[in-house]
Amino acid sequence: MKRNKIAETLSQDKLIEHKQRIAFHEAGHAAGIHLNNKARQLPEVFFKIIFKEMGGVTAADVMAYQTTHDDCIARVEGGRLIDLLPPSIDSLMSELTEHSDTMLQLVKDYQVAFEADIINLLIGPLAEAKHVAATDDELFNHKLIDLKALKNYGGSSDLALANEYLQSYSADKQQRDEKLGELFTVAFDFVNNDANWAAIVKLAEYVLGSSKNIIDCDEIISILDQSVEHFHNRRSQPRYHLYG
Repeated sequence: MKRNKIAETLSQDKLIEHKQRIAFHEAGHAAGIHLNNKARQLPEVFFKIIFKEMGGVTAADVMAYQTTHDDCIARVEGGRLIDLLPPSIDSLMSELTEHSDTMLQLVKDYQVAFEADIINLLIGPLAEAKHVAATDDELFNHKLIDLKALKNYGGSSDLALANEYLQSYSADKQQRDEKLGELFTVAFDFVNNDANWAAIVKLAEYVLGSSKNIIDCDEIISILDQSVEHFHNRRSQPRYHLYG
């Protein structure tokens, strides 16, 4: 009996590896939405992680995920500060007939939120990339992981949405590319921060160990905050040295 190898169900080891990658990807997004936004003093937004049953995931599904980050497997729902983008940031400025300090502050706040959404999109595939690097005992640095490499870590749809945002930033491609590169560096540094990474790992482990298909916002926030607090408490504890 012939079987299409592409449609074969993944082996158990490959399934576990695939689920781990997705868990870190979504945990990265969630950590960005909560911790990155919190660090920027941005308002809280509702979000949740939806993780579907993976018992029937095939090799074709994995290929689709790696190239497009197919949302049919898992996704973070919600979490965006800006749902409706203006034609451009410049047009937003020009529409403000009264350039009072209050209005100008609103535009600045919008820009901070605008950039935070993009950063949080990039944190997802970067978290997956860092997990893969750690698993393979490889380095995680800017030379090995750049914007183009994110497509190998389920980042295609994240990059597409980031570029959709950037269409509102500038009509000039060079300016858009420079801004994306700048925000990529911020996202990279977020993932490479020890406290943030510990929180991402904790949430990913929780996702992997959970039997629930939906992990709610309050639950995610509690895990992230507790992890960060535990990390800083552990770092602040005095260390005693014994001299022989």
